[in-house]
Amino acid sequence: MQQYYNFNNELSGKIALVTGGTKGAGKAIAERLSKAGATVIITARNSPRSATDDHCFIPADLSKAEGTQKVAEEVLSRFGRLDILINSLGGSETKAGGFSVLSDEDWEQSIQTNLLAPVRLDRVFLPHMLAQHCGVIIHIASIQGRLPLYDSTLPYAASKAGLINYSKGLSKEVSPKGIRVLTVSPGWIMTESANRMMERISESSGSTLAQATQSVMDALGGIPIGRPAQPGEIAEFVGFLVSPRANYLTGTEYIIDGGTIPTI
Repeated sequence: MQQYYNFNNELSGKIALVTGGTKGAGKAIAERLSKAGATVIITARNSPRSATDDHCFIPADLSKAEGTQKVAEEVLSRFGRLDILINSLGGSETKAGGFSVLSDEDWEQSIQTNLLAPVRLDRVFLPHMLAQHCGVIIHIASIQGRLPLYDSTLPYAASKAGLINYSKGLSKEVSPKGIRVLTVSPGWIMTESANRMMERISESSGSTLAQATQSVMDALGGIPIGRPAQPGEIAEFVGFLVSPRANYLTGTEYIIDGGTIPTI
């Protein structure tokens, strides 16, 4: 008799934390894990635009150590453990103009948000995962860790490169103890903020939205598949990686970029 796998309940009983879970890929990942049966906690600086009963929301600024402590205390006091940690928080707020316009503060803010925030969260939750001999940690990096854009996102790119390296090293230490650690490096994702950026480019250049989108793809060197990713496509892959179907996977970086990176 043919057997069918029930994807809807494969994470039933699991407690998951998704950082940056109120918008973009983080929001899509939180929704995907919830549909698979997990109890999902989301954290971000700003509250979700629409209230949801599906997720527990903890407001926190994870670029600061006290934000990490707040999240850890609330998660552990309420749920007692964590099974899945998705370090999805990330972004760049540095100005355009290349390296010469970037201050120490620009560099420090990017490093705090994109590298040290996940390092601190791993450090606080790993002891509990190690005690239960199981757990999954996913670091959401970026293809800029391999294909940096120097004009306005160099600190972001350098931070994500550090995250990729750190993630691999951490996996070597904790995988023999039952904890899987993986990295997902997306290319350009068409989030709500990306849509708004396309609208601004379109208005300022007098071009259509399609032309504005193409101009960004051209700046990336082209996307062979012909379009940016959708948040749900990233979320679907993350949903697979944290599931029992991926139990043999650890220590690997997965690039989801529609073919953007032109090398092996």
